[in-house]
Amino acid sequence: MNQPIHGPHAHSSAQLGALMLQVMLALAPATLYSFWLYGWPAFNLWLLCLVLALFWEALFLALFHKPVGAHLKDGSATVTAWIMALCLPPWAPWWLAVVGTFLAIAIIKQIFGGLGQNVFNPAMAARVMLLIAFPVEMTTWIAPEAVAISPPDITSGLAITFQGLSALPDGYSGATLLDAVKNQSAQGDPVSATLSHLDYRPTDAIIGLRGGSLGESTSALLLLGGLYLLWRRVITWQAPLGLLLGAAVPAAGLSLAAPESYPGGVFHLLAGGLMLAAFFIVTDPVTAPITARGRFVFGLGCGLLTWLIRTFGNYPEGVAFAVMLMNSTVPLIDRYIKPRIYGRTRKGDPLPITEGRTS
Repeated sequence: MNQPIHGPHAHSSAQLGALMLQVMLALAPATLYSFWLYGWPAFNLWLLCLVLALFWEALFLALFHKPVGAHLKDGSATVTAWIMALCLPPWAPWWLAVVGTFLAIAIIKQIFGGLGQNVFNPAMAARVMLLIAFPVEMTTWIAPEAVAISPPDITSGLAITFQGLSALPDGYSGATLLDAVKNQSAQGDPVSATLSHLDYRPTDAIIGLRGGSLGESTSALLLLGGLYLLWRRVITWQAPLGLLLGAAVPAAGLSLAAPESYPGGVFHLLAGGLMLAAFFIVTDPVTAPITARGRFVFGLGCGLLTWLIRTFGNYPEGVAFAVMLMNSTVPLIDRYIKPRIYGRTRKGDPLPITEGRTS
């Protein structure tokens, strides 16, 4: 009798480069829309992040004696840089791109061993470090309606990116929705009065008519990109659903209890970087659990922590902090939520053998 020498394995023809290309295609509509909203400085920042990330990736691959060409072609550094750019203020100075991509690629990814070895999501970890180190530059927001009235040309865009502005022109600066609600609530103003004063409509957040990072430009296009990735089976649904429920359900419950003190679930879903995180960050296979149930728990924790930080923390946006905290719990989640062993129950007991009928 022949003895089996190995267990069954699932094989896939999908290549990493092809998967990364699908992610880039899904990000493209929201990114292009953000260029239209914020003009040439936003495009300059995005392009600079991509070029710098590839430079840092090639440099550290060479230092660690790894094949440079093969790793650059897999697209992972490009996707990391793309998401990093979407996490920055639209008119951020060039040196934020330099420092941010260095942190994401060199420190968070390559120092930990390269692709597949990093503990934290590179873009989120870099954003947290930048926010702590450079709080002013990381919270200088641009009002998109002001850019629409007087958009900078190519020359002005280059000057904004590489020379910076000592002060924004009148009418160009604007707080994000999360900033405004948090600051006014701290002063005792009712949420409804704050949103009325801001002339807030959920459709504004959906189509990106509120200030924020490039990745907060439009919830609708990010959702569309996420649905595309689900359709192409590049990502699974557990982590996105968990994150959205983890933020929306407690927000809705507390808003029902105290509507003038806390905004509701829809507000939290559409504000900030929640949609970007749901489909492009918590779905990172390297820094998320390996099981479907584990990914749901991971997403649920990210959503709940995001809401807690937004509501009770010092920062108006908590996505990056939440993702980093939950990244650190992934080994624990994988330890206690394990896949069922083939031929056994979830408790590890052998499945009963049933004899098939013979004709």
